[in-house]
Amino acid sequence: MKVRSLIIIGLILLGSVSADAQYKILDKPWVKENTPTRRVVPYTHVREADVMWHRRVWRTIDLREKINHPLYFPIQDIADRKSLFTVIKEGILEGTITAYSEESDEFDVPLTIAEVSEGILKFPEVQEQFDEYGDVMDGFADTIWQDYTSQDIVSYRLKEDWFFDNERSIMDVRIMGICPVRLELDENGNSKGNVAMFWIYFPEARYVFANYDVFNRQNDAERRTFEDIFWKRMFNSYATKRSNVYDRSNKGHLQGIDILLEAEEIKDDIFKMEHDLWHF
Repeated sequence: MKVRSLIIIGLILLGSVSADAQYKILDKPWVKENTPTRRVVPYTHVREADVMWHRRVWRTIDLREKINHPLYFPIQDIADRKSLFTVIKEGILEGTITAYSEESDEFDVPLTIAEVSEGILKFPEVQEQFDEYGDVMDGFADTIWQDYTSQDIVSYRLKEDWFFDNERSIMDVRIMGICPVRLELDENGNSKGNVAMFWIYFPEARYVFANYDVFNRQNDAERRTFEDIFWKRMFNSYATKRSNVYDRSNKGHLQGIDILLEAEEIKDDIFKMEHDLWHF
């Protein structure tokens, strides 16, 4: 009996040691605590009476540009990083981010989780059936719903407000909305153009973006979050529209290189406005 009791006690201790060893496995020499508990930097309160100048600008972030790759990669989720689209998609499905119709950037048509998950985040894929000889069987095909992934996203549209705050004497910018744009393909895999998926209200999404890391090419110990990327404007973009009496985009009345020249003019006008407010 004594030997049996010792064997049982030994097995129990061995099991507890194995369980402890299993739960204490770390992929880093330290426990990651900073990013998961990050809080957003609150916006400075702005009074309408202090806004001396204001201009609304729409921009496009092209994910093919190298500086914007941290927003696009990784295609497949890894242990410590996710793409921006994956973070947005998970936030919508969890209910922490609200999606709005892509038809308007005024955030006036909210979408339910079911509408987004079934009609926007998925696409039908027809898989043909083959007979024993390898020939396609007519009338026998399965439709499988696949999820859009980060690989399908080609750009992001931003809606932002530039204004000069007379109280602080600075030119400030606030991103108000962000919209993922995917590539539309036909049945043969050829491009049919870009399609806007939905708009999200950026001040709401900031609280989610602040808890996800973005790759830092210089130092893995000093990674920024998606919130930092947008707050510090560590991305490249070009203007596609500014507030105008016709409410039209640059492509609505320009063609070719004139579209790019107009984008540069919008950026230059903002710079000159800030510069001309000061006298040396």
